[in-house]
Amino acid sequence: MNGVSFELGRSEVLGLVGESGCGKSTLAKLICGLEKTSGGSITFGSTPVKPLGLRRRSQELMGIQMVFQNPYASLNPRRKIREQLEDALKLDADRRWTVESLLEAVDLPVNSAERFPHAFSGGQRQRIAIARALAAGPDVLIGDEPIASLDAFLQSRIAKMMRDLAIESGASLLFISHDLSVVRDVADRVAVMQAGEIVEIGETEQIWDSPQHAYTQRLLAAIPKVDGKGIIPG
Repeated sequence: MNGVSFELGRSEVLGLVGESGCGKSTLAKLICGLEKTSGGSITFGSTPVKPLGLRRRSQELMGIQMVFQNPYASLNPRRKIREQLEDALKLDADRRWTVESLLEAVDLPVNSAERFPHAFSGGQRQRIAIARALAAGPDVLIGDEPIASLDAFLQSRIAKMMRDLAIESGASLLFISHDLSVVRDVADRVAVMQAGEIVEIGETEQIWDSPQHAYTQRLLAAIPKVDGKGIIPG
């Protein structure tokens, strides 16, 4: 990271885009305390975010929850879905959800609670991971390439589901993806990252209609033009 700085407003969806290896996932881990900063600071509200190491996350930082890229690695294979959701529900003092309401929110049958993760497809597991993150009652939800391992049919659906559920629950969403077309559909603002730096940030339509940085222009020009969304006005 090199001088990265941004703010995330309440109930705002910020899309973070850039090529693979540009530092998007590293930034997500820094925000969650999964990696150590080489300089600068990260605060959640007024609480500094420090590397976790072997210690448990402080209660103040439980308001940050992340949905990881690999749905096959993010759930405990030896515990039923109900148990995993109930663990997360204990973190939310307001108890805004129940196991049943969470499953219904992510379009899964209520009896899914009594099954183990191996019984579900990748898309279903990712929806369960989203439900578990929401169960904790986060103020900030981070999606670290949450649709990258899903087929094209599911990508847009899962992305929009994350956006809608985050906003409905009052959480802000940092949505990280290299799929710019999906980001356009879900983000209020977009930050463009290149080689560990945010080179451009702005309202989503502003970025699409009038990209200022040459790197942003190249990214948009590379989007498949089936629906015209990748075309930069001449």
